[in-house]
Amino acid sequence: MAESSMLKLFPGLANRVYESRHKLATGAIAALMAVLAYHAIFGANGILMYEKKKQLSRDLAAQNQTLNQENGVLEQQIKGLKYDPKMIEKEARERLKYARPGEVIYTLPSSNAQSPTPRK
Repeated sequence: MAESSMLKLFPGLANRVYESRHKLATGAIAALMAVLAYHAIFGANGILMYEKKKQLSRDLAAQNQTLNQENGVLEQQIKGLKYDPKMIEKEARERLKYARPGEVIYTLPSSNAQSPTPRK
């Protein structure tokens, strides 16, 4: 009953909708494709975000490699300080100011020390 009253208000509407159904379906599919394309490019996991994450991954891999190299150098220093008598002696002399028996160590004031100001 509602359908017949609708047809009386808009005569020929049913025929126009039926005849243009291909155009409506094509338009709806095009709109859906546009929404999906926008999401694929600009969405939370879209192409732009993928490229940012890929660059971040490259940067972290380079940083990881640098840190691994530094760790290798530090491990060699640790082994030297544990087992190499020359390296142990060098560190003891430089850091702890140790000396061998009979040696005298002269220390000069550091260049950062303030010199006395001349008085007039």
